[in-house]
Amino acid sequence: MKLEGKRIAILAENMYQEMELWVPYYRLREEGADVKIIGAGNVKSYTSKHGYPVNVDAQAEQVRAVEFDAVIVPGGYAPDMMRRHDAMVSLVREATQQGKVVAAICHAGWMLVSAGILKGRKATSFFSIKDDLVAAGCDWKDAEVVVDGNLITSRNPNDLPAFCREIVRSLSKV
Repeated sequence: MKLEGKRIAILAENMYQEMELWVPYYRLREEGADVKIIGAGNVKSYTSKHGYPVNVDAQAEQVRAVEFDAVIVPGGYAPDMMRRHDAMVSLVREATQQGKVVAAICHAGWMLVSAGILKGRKATSFFSIKDDLVAAGCDWKDAEVVVDGNLITSRNPNDLPAFCREIVRSLSKV
């Protein structure tokens, strides 16, 4: 188990993309990581785009980046709602500043924009938010996964194998 002793936060909000939350969740647990679902408010459960629920372990206001080795942001339309919560945005910003692994897939790039962490960085996202990332100072790439230091990004659910592989690889080095 490559990630024994690692603590990982996966952010959740309504309208999350199922595979982009659950595939990393189970893949990282398979490697021995302690994975926590972090919510954006006082709700105990969030619903995916297709109605699949996820229960949260804690709210963003209750945790700090220093408690985790990585923060993962799934896509769907959830990132547009996540970015409305200062505690969620701060968690991503602080994790980046502390050199923690920050991984975002699909529309999760919106959280990276709101956290102000893309200027001068390489990243990818779902193609429809490319302009948002570029406007935030990102060097956008059309690739299944882009790793720029502690930042890992992917475009869509088809990229999940590469996305998870790079998260595991990055956390194994730490």
